[in-house]
Amino acid sequence: MQFKFGTVAKACFLLVTASAAMASSHREAPFITTSPKVDGTDFYMFRSYEGISATGTGGRSDYVTMIANYQPLQGPYGGPNYFAMDPNALYEIHLDNNGDAKEDITFQFRFTNKLNSVPLTIGASSVAIPLVQAGAVSKVTDPNLNLNETYTVAMVRGDRRKGTSQAVTKTADGSNTFEKPVDYIGVKTLGSPAAYEAYAQKHVHAIKVPGCPAGKDTGYVFVGQRQEGFAVNLGTVFDLVNAPAAFLLDPANKDAAGMGGQHYIQKQNITSIALEVHKDCLTAGADPVIGGWTTASLRQTRLLNSKPASGHQTSEKAGGAWVQVSRLGNPLVNELVIGLPDKDKFNGSKPQDDTQFLTYVTNPTLPALLGLVLSGDTKALAPTNLPRTDLATVFLTGITGVNKPTNATPSEVLRLNTAVAPVQFADQNRLGVAGEVLRVGGVANLGAAKDLAGFPNGRRPKDDVVDIALVAVLGGLCVINGDNNGLGLNGVPGVPSLTSACKPSSVPLGATSANIHDGVDQATVPFLTRFPYLNTPNGGTTQ
Repeated sequence: MQFKFGTVAKACFLLVTASAAMASSHREAPFITTSPKVDGTDFYMFRSYEGISATGTGGRSDYVTMIANYQPLQGPYGGPNYFAMDPNALYEIHLDNNGDAKEDITFQFRFTNKLNSVPLTIGASSVAIPLVQAGAVSKVTDPNLNLNETYTVAMVRGDRRKGTSQAVTKTADGSNTFEKPVDYIGVKTLGSPAAYEAYAQKHVHAIKVPGCPAGKDTGYVFVGQRQEGFAVNLGTVFDLVNAPAAFLLDPANKDAAGMGGQHYIQKQNITSIALEVHKDCLTAGADPVIGGWTTASLRQTRLLNSKPASGHQTSEKAGGAWVQVSRLGNPLVNELVIGLPDKDKFNGSKPQDDTQFLTYVTNPTLPALLGLVLSGDTKALAPTNLPRTDLATVFLTGITGVNKPTNATPSEVLRLNTAVAPVQFADQNRLGVAGEVLRVGGVANLGAAKDLAGFPNGRRPKDDVVDIALVAVLGGLCVINGDNNGLGLNGVPGVPSLTSACKPSSVPLGATSANIHDGVDQATVPFLTRFPYLNTPNGGTTQ
């Protein structure tokens, strides 16, 4: 599949996901609030940019990095148990490489928590300690750790439950057991942030990926705590966008702290499942586009023990079939697009069935809610071109010539065109393809674009999906570019094609809508320029 600039010129402004993302997917559905260990918050998928040249070659450029984040809003001080993963859960990253909205490759992660029962001699008795550490920690499987977390990775080809499963193994010794670092308890236990990062890097494992082409069957895996990398004024947003409209429309008001330090989420941590695999191991045939999403599942039944035995996690006995309870592809589809009655239903659904949620996309409520809370009128900001085919194109099929597979079945997944070269971190445009169009002065000059590897063509940590979505959901990009005639809906059933997918005259904000933001700047968030890319977590103590 050739990357066509002409087609991008026609479609580049249809860049918002149906989510109209304003935060990462934290506590987005009623049931998942009761099970934070399996709450998926963000999913990233991008061509790796570690060590690449200015032309996007060399280094790790031939690899695809996938990062699935779980356990939202981890307070760094969250001891004494901190944030171990759930050994009774199944965490999965799914990939569709032929556009049929069904997984062709699934990476499955299972966790084991081993209690070491480190004791202290108190008088004449040997007594188990109440903490997860008995002293300073710096090594893999450090003897001072009272609790060791390990995990296995299986690669399943075909159906996630009925397909062929093979173990992903360490290249060093062929083992299929991987160690996970303990969370950043604090400086006395794990040293300075630099010391903790050195410790965490010991848990980046080189892997052998089964069934891949010769010479392309290696990669890396890491599971561990990271600093939350998503920039959003979380409290402000959910308090009915509790900031003055003038603030939200003035680019000068964007800062790393967000409204003078209210960027609470930046002070929290997350648990990341990070995987890097050669792109030729993930694609099929001549189509370079892959669709990805992450899920978590729990056993169908759970028996609680009223008299738990001594040991670790003996209060629960799980059994029965796996039941999917969390799902995430594009950022925040469930949180701010799917209506409250269907949020649990969406978390348990599969991409192949996504047309059942079509009305939430083509007739979104978020623009009306923004108008209501900012001006008192549901029609003040909402575009009138309904159904919103500009949103549905991205949500269900991908954009023609950007990240639409050759044969696209309508489904909500994060799509990545692996034929598009990555861009060095310093040169990445935080507004993705839309930002490049604005930078070069319009679609007529798109040939001068330097970065077409950003959201929604996959998603990188630096991509400011909040600002992209806010602008697009209010029609601002259509205002700037004028009519996009004849885009239609790329054949999504049940929705007619329109001769004009965007109607600038219906958006009263005018060109100022290109400036709307949430008060924080994703580009100022600290990240690593190497795997696993997300930054060193916040420690439980500061000195």
